[in-house]
Amino acid sequence: MGTQVRVEVWHENETTASRAIAEVMAEMRRIDAAMSPFKPGSLLSRINRDAGFEPVVITSELLEIIGRAQAMSRLTKGAFDITFASAGHLYNYRHKRKPTDRQLKQARQVIDYRLIQLDPETKTIRFTRKGVRIDLGGIAKGYAVDRGIALLKQAGMTSALVSAGGDSRILGDRRGRPWMMGVRDPNKPKAMVAILPIANEAISTSGDYERYFDEGGQRYHHILNPRTGTPVQGVQAVTVIGPDAMTTDAWSTSLFVLGVEAGLSLVNQTPGLEAIIIDARDRLHASSGLQRLTTSGAGKVQ
Repeated sequence: MGTQVRVEVWHENETTASRAIAEVMAEMRRIDAAMSPFKPGSLLSRINRDAGFEPVVITSELLEIIGRAQAMSRLTKGAFDITFASAGHLYNYRHKRKPTDRQLKQARQVIDYRLIQLDPETKTIRFTRKGVRIDLGGIAKGYAVDRGIALLKQAGMTSALVSAGGDSRILGDRRGRPWMMGVRDPNKPKAMVAILPIANEAISTSGDYERYFDEGGQRYHHILNPRTGTPVQGVQAVTVIGPDAMTTDAWSTSLFVLGVEAGLSLVNQTPGLEAIIIDARDRLHASSGLQRLTTSGAGKVQ
C-alpha cells in the first residue's frame, strides 16, 4: 500500500499476541496484492485495463469497497471520486512529472464516478467510457485497517492499535486510558498542533506533505480535485475522527477537496464525526465538537 503498517497490542500472552499481529500483516499483504494500482497482476489493475471494454468480475470485497466509494461520491457531490486516477496516473511525484494541459483536458473527460457501473447480482464492474481509471487510495487503507482490527478481535485482543500511513483505528483503550493521537503540523514534521484522546474510534489524516514535489512556487501533491485533475489548493491537512477507518479515510480525502467552509458544514451535519482542517495560511479550523480544542503552532481554532 505504499506506506508503513503498524500493529500494537496489549495482551498477557506474547505468543498469542505475536501470532495475531502476523495474521494482520498477512491480511495487509493480501489486500495490497488485490487493490494496488501499481501491481500489474492485481484485480484493480485488471479492472483499469478491461472494464472500459467489458464487465469485469470482482470479489464481494471489492464490490463493497467500490460501493462505499460511490456512496461517498454521491454524498459529497463528486468531491470524493475514485476516477480521479484518470488524471492521477499522469503524475509522478518521485520524478517530478505532471501532465500537460492537453493530457489534463483529455483526462477530465473520464473523471466522473457516474461512469462506473456496479452490478451486485453478477458481481461485475464496468466503465461506460474507455479511458476511465480508478484508484482506491482514499478508502482501501482504511478498509485494511478495519480488517486488521477485526482479526485482532477474533484473536481475543481487547486493546490494540492498527495503523497504515495516515489511517489508524483503536480497539478498546490503553489499559484504562485513551490513546493519545497527535495531529501533525504540516510544516514541522516533528511538531503537533493538537493531541486527541482516542478510544474505540478511528482517526485519519490527509496531507499535502505525503507525496508531492514543489515546482515554480507551487506544490504538486497527490490529493487531486476531481473537477480539475490538479492538486487541491487552500488546504494543507485534514484529520477526521469517526467510528471506523474506512469512514475516516474517505472523509479526510473528501474534506480536503471540499475545503474549510463546505467541509466543516457537512461534518457538523453528520453524527459521529469530528474534524480538524489546517488551511493554506496555517489556520486551524475545527468541527463543532472540537471547538474548545487547545492548540499550538497552527493558530487559533477558527
